[in-house]
Amino acid sequence: MIIKQLSVFLENKSGRLSDVTEALSENGINISALSVADTSEYGILRLIVGRPEKAYELLKNLGFSVSLTDVICLIIPNESGTLYKAIKVLASNGVSIEYMYAYAMNGDASVIMKVSEVNKAIETLTENDVELAKASEICN
Repeated sequence: MIIKQLSVFLENKSGRLSDVTEALSENGINISALSVADTSEYGILRLIVGRPEKAYELLKNLGFSVSLTDVICLIIPNESGTLYKAIKVLASNGVSIEYMYAYAMNGDASVIMKVSEVNKAIETLTENDVELAKASEICN
C-alpha cells in the first residue's frame, strides 16, 4: 500500500517539464499521476510512475534534483463528505497530511497523500474501511 513518488525540483522556465517527460517517455516509463507546485523561480514536480526506481536513477543521471518519497493513495467514492471522513480519521489518530493531490473519475476519487506516519496512516485507514490502492494498481 506504500507507493513510491518521485519529486523533481525544477527551475521554472520553459522546457524543463518537457525535458522530464521526454526522458521518461524515451525510456518507456508511464506517468500515472502528477502535480506541479510552483513559485516564481522553481517548482516541485511530483510524479507517480511505473518503475519509480528506474525513473529516479534516470533523472538523477540526467542531472535533475530528484528524490523518492513514500505516499499512500486512498480510493474513495466521489461523493460529498467521503474525503472529510478519511481526513478526520487521520487527524483523530494524530497523523498529519503534508500535502495531497487528487482526481475523480467513474464514481471514485483517487487521493495521493504524503503523511507524517505512513504505516500508522495505512493501519488507521484500513481499520476504518477506507480503501487504499496498491502500487501495482496505479503504477504501470
